Amino acid sequence: MKTRTEITSAEVVAHFTARSGRYDQSSCWCTDLALLTRISDHLGPALAPTTAVLDVACGTGLVSQHLRGKVGQVVGIDLTEAMFNQARAHVDALVQGSAECLPFRNNSFDLAIERQGIQFMNAPAAVAEMVRVTKPGGRLCLVQLCAYGAEDQEEYFEILRLRNPARKNFFRRSDLVGLLSAAGCARVDLYEHISVEDVGRWANHGAIDDRRQAALCEVYHRASPGFNRHHAVRLEEDGRIIDRMLFGIAIGTVD
Repeated sequence: MKTRTEITSAEVVAHFTARSGRYDQSSCWCTDLALLTRISDHLGPALAPTTAVLDVACGTGLVSQHLRGKVGQVVGIDLTEAMFNQARAHVDALVQGSAECLPFRNNSFDLAIERQGIQFMNAPAAVAEMVRVTKPGGRLCLVQLCAYGAEDQEEYFEILRLRNPARKNFFRRSDLVGLLSAAGCARVDLYEHISVEDVGRWANHGAIDDRRQAALCEVYHRASPGFNRHHAVRLEEDGRIIDRMLFGIAIGTVD
């Protein structure tokens, strides 16, 4: 895991406040039913009418919306008011707060899940807190964009940094397993999902300027053969850039 320690919570809130108006439309994966269904399928019996779920960094409530009705209760927590105000209709309870110091008692939930949240946090602290508030035998689920491996990671991490100046952490799939294991999960299963993204749409999310978007696209235009081999980048005649982005889905069982 590559980490930038200089990013502050205030910078993260400012970034997502700027993005909040167009967040749901900013990536194909945001509302991708195939991704949400894959997460649900892998959680399987963990989603039951009695299950209490904590949606960490719930944002606009897209994951909560998908889970609600499949479980007994969904509680959302997020730092950014402009984001979580949009989640109110999709959760049973909503809390403004930090995942690095969750305002819940030990063993409060059967399932804690985050999608694209811990990259903006102290990831080990946030995952440890998710374990603390989850009951023994309960599940933790981390869903993160990841580099495929050594061949693409430096270029992809630069692309992700340019897109999200407030991003702290950059992952490979093994990092997700390591975070869950280090936090006390007895068993961790790892899955993946490929999201086909239009890079122009993905970059134009409202929180970075044209110069930064252009620099991001330039990384794709000069991408190495190793990067292109994994991402299967297509440079279309109309100027669009199409990337096959990899999600890691790591599910741990609390000891």
